[in-house]
Amino acid sequence: MTDTAERDEQAAGEDRGARIRERRLAAHRGARRVFARFGFHRTLRERLALLDGAGDAYDLDELSDVYGDGVVEALERKVAGLLGTEAAAFFPTGTMAQQVALRCWAGRTGDPTVALHALSHPEVHERNAFSEVAGLRPVRVTGEPRLPTAAEVRDFEEPFGALMLELPLRDAGFVLPSWEELTEVVEAARLRDAVVHFDGARLWESTVHLGRSLEEIAGLADSVYVSFYKSLEAFGGAALAGPRELVEEAKAWRHRYGGQVFQQFPTALSALVGLERELPRLPEYVAHARVVAAALREGFAATGLPWARVRPEVPHTHDFQVWLPYEADVLAEAAVRAAEETGVVLFGSGWDRGGPGLAFTDVHVRSDGLEWTAEDVKTAVAEFVARLPEQVR
Repeated sequence: MTDTAERDEQAAGEDRGARIRERRLAAHRGARRVFARFGFHRTLRERLALLDGAGDAYDLDELSDVYGDGVVEALERKVAGLLGTEAAAFFPTGTMAQQVALRCWAGRTGDPTVALHALSHPEVHERNAFSEVAGLRPVRVTGEPRLPTAAEVRDFEEPFGALMLELPLRDAGFVLPSWEELTEVVEAARLRDAVVHFDGARLWESTVHLGRSLEEIAGLADSVYVSFYKSLEAFGGAALAGPRELVEEAKAWRHRYGGQVFQQFPTALSALVGLERELPRLPEYVAHARVVAAALREGFAATGLPWARVRPEVPHTHDFQVWLPYEADVLAEAAVRAAEETGVVLFGSGWDRGGPGLAFTDVHVRSDGLEWTAEDVKTAVAEFVARLPEQVR
């Protein structure tokens, strides 16, 4: 195939993908039943309605923030209290928060090497930001679809100053270790005189699987990053929590990175609202995700599909993956058609290629998902499979 033909084919594929995304979003907005409605599914007016009743989370008669005071400081104190750390700093993005955290630790340990998972967010989604921007040197402890083991950390062939653990590991299926495994991994890093940083973008919902409080989980690490929009439905933002001296240094670097924003009260206020309203409900979402996952397995088995997987089989959080033996574009078309024709969205996310004739998607269960019974899920599976090509079934 010529270079021109390859470019034409790539452009055509991108056009098809864009059309599918547009149809999926339109079907999602008009659907009578979905598992989750995120901020990007809503209009600006609908998003602003999130702040209705925000006075329950913060005194709205207080002055608005200026360069990180006021409501931003209140949010930082709230996070530090929940995680049991000495202090916390608000950041506009988690990418910035983690670069700053690990840059600060590198200065303190004298070692810029960060040991992490090959599927961790900085390795997959940040365009080599650790090395290009922060001057860090990432090394991959493992590429297996699970968290690193204590043996892998203990026996890793290179020295490192910090170990970064993503909890849960999103690109492996939102998986978590057991509490015992996590404590052993942390201890293995300590034996190597390394600090431990948790990428806790979704730490809030990890308490169910780990069987420990947020404070106990965060207490294992030297520093923790948490996100406010992934599970708490805030407008955005993140926080870095840890020892006071580290957090104060991180605030200096936040300024240098351009994160000392003049006013952030809408985002900070929405985060406080999320902590007030969504955080207490996360265990309920996790429990129902397990009902949904079991119904998906049973539903696919009943259709006679030769192979289907839910990963992990029992979800560790309220998010998990579904793997099916079709190309991604085939599954995307069937999912959109089912949503358009039935008003029920079984798969609201895109599909990614997992290998020849194999693809996967994410399933997210939030408050809207609580309305689904197991039978509702099985019915939706049957409608979806009926729109797949016959030759694989």
